[in-house]
Amino acid sequence: MARKHSRYDPYEGQEPDDTAAAPPPPCWLCGRPTGKTIVWHHPVPKSRGGRDVVPMHPICQQTVTANFTNSELQRYGMDVDLLLANPAIQKFVAWVAKKDPDFTATITKKQR
Repeated sequence: MARKHSRYDPYEGQEPDDTAAAPPPPCWLCGRPTGKTIVWHHPVPKSRGGRDVVPMHPICQQTVTANFTNSELQRYGMDVDLLLANPAIQKFVAWVAKKDPDFTATITKKQR
């Protein structure tokens, strides 16, 4: 039968240090710190060959997918400044900047 604790455990008797928790990563779109729920979004859709992921708020991710097609997201790539140049995204980011990181709301349907 396996032992529950190693005989030579260097950390035996030490409590885990929860005070040194890393700060939440900032949202890729709005720049605010992420809350409890983090969506790992593919800026270039997986269907278009995207492999990189970035942390986002769920509401920010929904806004991006509602305002851009997969082809547009593929053209923009990892450049968030090109997305922020869109007037609808600028208006959304200005509005959501004052909200709590865990804020969620219904997003309008795709505008296509």
